[in-house]
Amino acid sequence: MVGMSGAYGGHSNGGESRAPKEAVVVRAPKEAVVVGAPPPGPPEMEMAGAVHKVAAQPAQSTASKMKGKVKETFFPDDPFRSFKGQPLRAQWVMAARYLFPVLEWLPGYSLSLFKSDLVAGLTIASLAIPQGISYAKLANLPPIIGLYSSFVPPLVYAVLGSSRDLAVGPVSIASLIMGSMLRQAVSPSAEPMLFLQLAFTSTFFAGLVQASLGILRLGFIIDFLSKATLVGFMAGAAIIVSLQQLKALLGIVHFTTQMGIVPVMASVFQHTNEWSWQTILMGACFLALLLAARHVSIRWPRFFWISACAPLASVIVSTLLVFLFKAQNHGISIIGSLKCGLNRPSWDKLLFDPTYLGLTMKTGLVTGIISLTEGVAVGRTFASLKDYQVDGNKEMMAIGLMNIVGSCTSCYVTTGAFSRSAVNHNAGCKTAMSNVVMALTVMVTLLFLMPLFVYTPNVVLGAIIIAAVIGLIDLPAAYNIWKMDKMDFLVCLCAFAGVIFISVQEGLVGISIFRVLMQITRPRMMIQGNIKGTDIYRNLHQYKEAQRVPGFLILTVEAPINFANTNYLNERTKRWIEDESSSGNKQNELRVVILDLSAVPTIDTSGIAFLIDLKKSTEKHGLELVLVNPTGEVMEKIQRANDAHNHFRPDSLYLTTGEAIASLSGFAKMATP
Repeated sequence: MVGMSGAYGGHSNGGESRAPKEAVVVRAPKEAVVVGAPPPGPPEMEMAGAVHKVAAQPAQSTASKMKGKVKETFFPDDPFRSFKGQPLRAQWVMAARYLFPVLEWLPGYSLSLFKSDLVAGLTIASLAIPQGISYAKLANLPPIIGLYSSFVPPLVYAVLGSSRDLAVGPVSIASLIMGSMLRQAVSPSAEPMLFLQLAFTSTFFAGLVQASLGILRLGFIIDFLSKATLVGFMAGAAIIVSLQQLKALLGIVHFTTQMGIVPVMASVFQHTNEWSWQTILMGACFLALLLAARHVSIRWPRFFWISACAPLASVIVSTLLVFLFKAQNHGISIIGSLKCGLNRPSWDKLLFDPTYLGLTMKTGLVTGIISLTEGVAVGRTFASLKDYQVDGNKEMMAIGLMNIVGSCTSCYVTTGAFSRSAVNHNAGCKTAMSNVVMALTVMVTLLFLMPLFVYTPNVVLGAIIIAAVIGLIDLPAAYNIWKMDKMDFLVCLCAFAGVIFISVQEGLVGISIFRVLMQITRPRMMIQGNIKGTDIYRNLHQYKEAQRVPGFLILTVEAPINFANTNYLNERTKRWIEDESSSGNKQNELRVVILDLSAVPTIDTSGIAFLIDLKKSTEKHGLELVLVNPTGEVMEKIQRANDAHNHFRPDSLYLTTGEAIASLSGFAKMATP
């Protein structure tokens, strides 16, 4: 395709006498220059500029294109590139290491590494045991299920996971969502066995979704949750989780099953007669202790072990106090008896009854995506601190298979928790063996220590949850979003408000979809001007030294052009053209519209129709529309579309904005009355 046309012979306003395809490029005469156009360069540069063309990408078969798109979509990292040129035996070994990351570090595992992992594993176990019990109650499940979920899943992850720092177990947000969604259909107190079956089935579907995303390499789906959305969502969810603990902190017996801030606070003040001063006193004391321990660990990181051990210490001390003073007889609610023993098989409890199938699939989808997003994000965060890579798709498969196995062994949904992973990292873990140590510690607890938790007060478990979720409120991140992008901050606020006033899942999903739709349907479009004395054209609003080129309207689009945004682009472009045409300055009257497509990677049939419509519209008003630097895919579709090929001939296509202005300056000058 020819990139420049003669200012006199090759140009046509109506498209009737356009230059043929083989037309030779002719430069505009030197005197056909207007203010704002770049000065002519040396002769050798002018000769080089005379042969610039807009090139179409090499022809490819449909099969080759599909193969390339599939590879770039599902295998952008080309995970099997290291297999090339290797003997068959080496390929089998590499495949085994890819599927089972434990084989990468286990052969070279040493005693010194185990010492570090042993300390880290015991440290996170001291946090995982009380948190497991607390989060199970948050999900309206028996406390023992939380410990089961801290035993089997970490063992599975140690074999399949690629993160050295991720500490696996139940988490607050997924527990809250699962408990609230299932409670809408089944009462955990009236039908505890049915509720438990639904929890296991939801966990199975969560794992199925997660593993499928990893196997099919669809990890980009979780990228729909933007940073701003997650910051607002996590903060809102932390407040909702904390409000739910008011039942335990105040000793209320009758409490709302809803999660919104309004019904929760209404329930709190409607049952003031149930408030227990003994419960409030104990809860306030242990919550203050936990928050103080957290503050010390943040202020002095070398004392991280204080916040790690504080929850277990709180459980031990509070249990002793209740036992010694018989506090259960004075308004302090306790856990009650817990059976010793390891996880029981639960595959026979998976319930695929059509009555509840939709509910369990929906719950599994929401909790699966939420927990997967948290786990992958946490794994990548700590991997960057130690300068190693975490394969997102392998993590999805590991977390998914972990939950599938967990659903068959009396566990509910688990993932990598930030608080436990931070403790694991600070404790000096070297490999995923720390998860094995934690799991074995939980196993010992399940076999021999469960009777010790009989007198553990529920109010302390509530305090542990509040102290853990407070870390999810990231005010510095929110402030940073405010400084960088006010629209993103608005999204953050909407996600926060949606979670608090509507519901957790609707707040997250709704805001994420809204944000994506806004970015797709409202692409960035700008007017450019020339930086005086150069051949550079930049955004007029960003560069104050940029000047409009008389007679030209230079527009640029920085997004794919597709069916979702063509109406917006069409309306905005025509509005700018009308504004320029009605400016009233006859000397600088608009004659040429330049559309820079350098930043448009793709275009669909609706986008091509938009370009054709814009071309026809400008011609009706006596204006010339030219395209600058269309990318390979855009050029190919212009060539293949009959109407587009007829409207955008070589004299309407240019390699750079400078060349377009240099070539068309004569036309703009002659067209001015």
